Amino acid sequence: MADTLNSSAPHIHGATTFDDLVDWGVQSDALEGVSKSTGRLLFKGPNNQPETGIWVCTPGRWRLSIPRDEFCHFVAGSATYRSDDGEVVEVSAGTAVMFKAGWTGECTVHETMRNIYMLA
Repeated sequence: MADTLNSSAPHIHGATTFDDLVDWGVQSDALEGVSKSTGRLLFKGPNNQPETGIWVCTPGRWRLSIPRDEFCHFVAGSATYRSDDGEVVEVSAGTAVMFKAGWTGECTVHETMRNIYMLA
């Protein structure tokens, strides 16, 4: 895999099922359950911008604040994102979401989810 990440166009074949993931720990600001995260960084630019990779998270509920624009393509599982102003975004396999910088609210993972993400 190292050769593909050091490519002029970093890539991961089979990103929807790729299982060479790293332990990223538990979600902070837990409200319910203990969501554990794993993932694989695909690319991180200067000053961490942009950043893109794979993120997998187990069920639970926590507070979150999105620091930069973040595009997410969910390829497995299901979750509910509820913004502080009450908007509800349901995600499941095939959902694409653009969270704008400054988005705040809660995430409830119902079924272990997998997300291909990019932070701008």
